[in-house]
Amino acid sequence: MPAQIHEYPVLAHWVGGRDGQGDLTPQASGKTIPINVPPEFMGPGGETNPEELLTSAVTGCYSITFGIIAANRKLPVTSITVNALGEVEQNGASFKYRKLTLRPQIEVSADATDEQIQQTLDFAHKADAYCIVTNAVRGNVEILIEPTVIRK
Repeated sequence: MPAQIHEYPVLAHWVGGRDGQGDLTPQASGKTIPINVPPEFMGPGGETNPEELLTSAVTGCYSITFGIIAANRKLPVTSITVNALGEVEQNGASFKYRKLTLRPQIEVSADATDEQIQQTLDFAHKADAYCIVTNAVRGNVEILIEPTVIRK
């Protein structure tokens, strides 16, 4: 089967410099996302920014990927909440997105076996390997996965 190419077009609009404002509109959803420069980079803040969007993209991709894996493996997962932290290092005028830490809190049903909980933990550690966005930044940004499984 030949490789398939999937496209995700986004339209960006920006006015001004560091204190400017703009937006992104992914064509698939048509939902406009206001953006600007965050205050730590001497911008006005108040909107999202590319740094948050990268953290959000990896976190969203990880969550969806883990959900698909859990469903395919018939694990008794009832929900996943991921607390994520992206870290950007500033060295003078140089900026480097250094690290993303994902802390998934995974709830499993009250009748989950110890074996199912261990499998859930194992797949929580492996899910980022199947995430398209994580794979796009791997090797350039350190990715840490620190899962917790809770039986409820």
